[in-house]
Amino acid sequence: MAKELERKAKEAFFDDDFALAVDFYSEAIKLDHKDAHLFADRAQAHIKLNAFTEAISDANNAILLNPSLSKAYLRKGTACIKLEEYHTAKLALQSGAAFAPDDLRFSKLIQECDRFISEEPNDFVSTISSNGSHLNNTNDRVTKEVEEDSLVSQIKEVTINRPKYRHEFYQKPEEVVVTIFAKGISTKDLVVDFGEQILSVTIDVPGQDAYRFQPRLFGKIIPNNCKVVVLSTKIEIRLAKAEAINWTSLEYSKDTLPTKISMPIVQSQRPSYPSSKAKTKDWDKLEALVKKEEKEEKLDGDAGLNKLFRDIYQNADEDMRRAMSKSFVESNGTVLSTDWKEVGSKKVEGSPPDGLELKKWEY
Repeated sequence: MAKELERKAKEAFFDDDFALAVDFYSEAIKLDHKDAHLFADRAQAHIKLNAFTEAISDANNAILLNPSLSKAYLRKGTACIKLEEYHTAKLALQSGAAFAPDDLRFSKLIQECDRFISEEPNDFVSTISSNGSHLNNTNDRVTKEVEEDSLVSQIKEVTINRPKYRHEFYQKPEEVVVTIFAKGISTKDLVVDFGEQILSVTIDVPGQDAYRFQPRLFGKIIPNNCKVVVLSTKIEIRLAKAEAINWTSLEYSKDTLPTKISMPIVQSQRPSYPSSKAKTKDWDKLEALVKKEEKEEKLDGDAGLNKLFRDIYQNADEDMRRAMSKSFVESNGTVLSTDWKEVGSKKVEGSPPDGLELKKWEY
């Protein structure tokens, strides 16, 4: 039955009815979800429909089922280029070329990736490598292939699998922490991969359907700086932000634009510890600055909030900066505290203006 559906899917594809081809491939996958060719061929149909994240998801699953299937790497690389994931695309294509050295399409697309990479700004160069992607240290080649191919998208699950674990996230200026509430998971049953803007989590417990959580992230990350901690009741994934922006959601959306946080991410800077006298003077200066801002300008909206935040932050000491960062992020921008003793030991709850309601979104 699956072969008959596959035949119909190919006929629809050759007739340029790509949506129908996707439907037939999906029905075939339900009957035979271990056939890597079905996923790779459905990926090609998705590419024709400009559904690139879905194509990457299928290609990634084809790789997991058959790591030597060259056409799966080719589809991943092609879709990644369309999503401007050039570093990850290049690694996918290089892996595929190793299995099909005579296929000139790989070398052509790799050259295209090199050209785009050379044109990228120098403020962020993504380095994608296996950094604990396979927690059980499997074969290096397979680790590299699956790591760079975690280009799996906004479709939250493969059709044949349904989510079994709840997840949530919170963020700091420099990182996003994703928590998956899964009890008793062994590291040998867990694979976590990172791409430039991709997170891929696979929990495959023997005797159970595999769980896959594979979103395209709201913003770019630094794969080598990301970490995974497996606890008895949950899995904690720390995503290192590539830019100091506020993620309004975990997953990417074309309708949502990132907002830069107007403050530096403090890294490797020696903290200064002023005397109590100097500290008192700084507080007086801060109070005068706030009063002056309130008197001269009525701050309105994000622009006003960012300006106030920046002005205060520039004149703050280390504890004040920590307090401001923590209160701003945890309250979703509704609370700005400069007292670390007050906010350092507890979570800062949101405090919306009168007449407004702070709505919490769950993903």
